[in-house]
Order: sequence, then C-alpha cells, then structure tokens
Amino acid sequence: MPKVSKSSASSHLVVPGLTESHGEDINGWNVSLAADDKDLDLARLFKGAPNNLCQASHLGYVIKGKFGVRKADGTEEIYEAGDAFVIEPGHTPLSFAGGEYVAFTSSEDAKWQAAVMMPNMPQFAKDQGVELPEDLAMPS
Repeated sequence: MPKVSKSSASSHLVVPGLTESHGEDINGWNVSLAADDKDLDLARLFKGAPNNLCQASHLGYVIKGKFGVRKADGTEEIYEAGDAFVIEPGHTPLSFAGGEYVAFTSSEDAKWQAAVMMPNMPQFAKDQGVELPEDLAMPS
C-alpha cells in the first residue's frame, strides 16, 4: 500500500519564514504534509481563480497548532490540533505560526490549485518580506 512521509515525498515546497510542505500523488490523491511559520491570510495566492477563491475540496487533520479557512461568505473556520476537517470549494486558507497538518486533495484539484497559486507566489513572498528560493523565484 502506498504511503508518504516528509522524507519520502516527491515534492518539497520550502519557503523560509512562510511554510514547509511535502507532497505526494498517491492513487489519485495529493497528500500534503504542511508546517507553517507565520500567521498569514493566504487569499492573495488565489488571485485569478474564480471569485479569487480556492475551488478544491480538501480532507485533513491538524497535527499541531491550528489551521483555518475563510469561506466565500467571509466567515472563518478554525481547526485545532486533533481536529479532522472537510473543506468545500469556495475558500481561502489561513495559516498560523506553529501549525502542522496533513491535507488530502484530489490530484486533479491539486494540479489546478498549483497552477493558480504558483504564479502568485513571487509577489506574495515579496509582500511578506520573504526571499524565495531560486527554484521558486520567477523573473520580474
């Protein structure tokens, strides 16, 4: 049976001062193991998506600290250590320093999500005063 850990994950997104994420595509699911360094509203990363909101569904579990989302109606859902969650399309993520969680997203949704988020990452990082690693930096 397939499995993934931080050390075995095929993708690693490490942005010092923001986040560390390890992911793997397993049987049609993208499994992400994430740890956040800072309290952040990540809505800016979804600029250009329909209604500027994440259109993916996610299942997950908070290992440590907390993680949250802001829904289309402006309300927030905050999940704390020990909480399992189901997030429907139409949200933006909220990260909290010290939070660690695992999230499951269909591979199709995860590809769409990355295509929206990654072009927004350079400006987002700049706005946060964080220098991106060279493999993530895009020319201006």
